[in-house]
Amino acid sequence: MNHEHEIIAQVYAAKESSAAADNFLKQYLPFIRSETAKFLRRPPDSADDELSIAMLAFHEAVLAYQKLKGSFLRFASVNIRNRLIDYSRKERRHAGHISLDAPSAEDGPSLGEQLDSGADEIGEADSRSSAKSELMKFAKELEGFGLTLADIADNCPRQDRTLEACHRALACAREHPELLEELTRSGRLPIAQLAAGADVSRKTLERHRKYMVAILLAYTNGFEIIRGHLRQIAPAKGGHA
Repeated sequence: MNHEHEIIAQVYAAKESSAAADNFLKQYLPFIRSETAKFLRRPPDSADDELSIAMLAFHEAVLAYQKLKGSFLRFASVNIRNRLIDYSRKERRHAGHISLDAPSAEDGPSLGEQLDSGADEIGEADSRSSAKSELMKFAKELEGFGLTLADIADNCPRQDRTLEACHRALACAREHPELLEELTRSGRLPIAQLAAGADVSRKTLERHRKYMVAILLAYTNGFEIIRGHLRQIAPAKGGHA
């Protein structure tokens, strides 16, 4: 078995087993870090949002890959870069200014590299610290439901119609805070109330229970950064979480 066939075999095993998926991701973490470094033009650290997004994009590539698509690593590389580009554009729109990481000319230094940005570096460090703290807190809350971020990526809706139904249920929960309180109090997703209130299929919500738990949790404690991560996992084409 050549190397490419071995990788494909690992990919298909990861599609069927969460344990195999976790092991595969750990094995290729250097590849993920390398792809992130290419985008950032510097080595990523554990506090970078981009590294988390790249890991999720790699897991997405595992789920979406088919043999006819050619080399898996090439396929994963494209998916990681596309996700990072989407995230960068969203962040620039949110900030309302040109990114300091954007090159000022082709292959030239970024604006941030040309400026004395001591104060900005302090602000960036604070921002990264907040992001890391929020991610750790969210991961801890997911653990209380027996879930991980990999579970959420695996369970997110893949069809526009299904995604729209899930976000209608989210809108219902936001309009009725008692449903969010029920989730955090009992640890159970109020599927019957959400399905009735949003006029969506209960079976649809049951199939995507893990994803629904995650997006509802993201609205219980002001998880602003997490909401952005979930939009990267499954961006709503008909609306926003």
